[in-house]
Amino acid sequence: MRFLKALAVAASLAAATPALAAGEAPPAPNAGFSFNSLLGTFDRAAQQRGFQVYKEVCSACHSMRLLSYRNLLDIGLSEGEARAIAASFTVVDGPNDEGQMFERPARLSDRFKRPFANDQAARAGNNGALPPDLSVITKARHDGANYVRALLIGYRDAPAGFAVPEGMHYNEYFPGHLIAMPNVLNDGQVEFADGTRGTVDQMARDVTTFLAWAAEPETERRKQMGVKILLFLAILGGLAYATKRKVWADVKH
Repeated sequence: MRFLKALAVAASLAAATPALAAGEAPPAPNAGFSFNSLLGTFDRAAQQRGFQVYKEVCSACHSMRLLSYRNLLDIGLSEGEARAIAASFTVVDGPNDEGQMFERPARLSDRFKRPFANDQAARAGNNGALPPDLSVITKARHDGANYVRALLIGYRDAPAGFAVPEGMHYNEYFPGHLIAMPNVLNDGQVEFADGTRGTVDQMARDVTTFLAWAAEPETERRKQMGVKILLFLAILGGLAYATKRKVWADVKH
């Protein structure tokens, strides 16, 4: 009996210890994003606020090289607004008739401007760390949207006895808890045009919504198509069953 109790205790410790020993982060809390549900859609206002957070905060280090400025039309911005945003950036084009490269205002057809010319420049500007491209970041991480939001609000003071090397920061939800990216969101940092309060949680939710859309812009169309296909199959199944009953109605079983 004592052996069985000891075995049970050992099994429970073995199940609990690896996560602590490996410094694994706790699971990201469910943020209840509307787009995560089976028939969910994106909140257009949240997408626009999220783009503003990306533009004013995240774009200083992180690229989104798979998006073009014309894609902003899909989150509810007018063509004039999208053109104005694009024109606020300059891109390198050319060569011209003299064979020279030149700078010009960005157009709707241009990709989002990268904050650094190349990965080496990005590392040099971030103490050797390479900020990941955010185009598909919610698809590249487990529990994507929930994880990204949790990461943005997960900065804490390190617990007693936890050593944080210079240039690193403690984050509750980052694997190993040490992350090179500092806390970039602070209350009131971004002023939203629609009057929404720019709290840390609000900014984190909104920019995550924008990033989730950017990673899979066809989400809403795919869900709508799925509903149509299910309705079609249901009607087709009903007609097939009715036809079968009609054809075999006079046959004795």
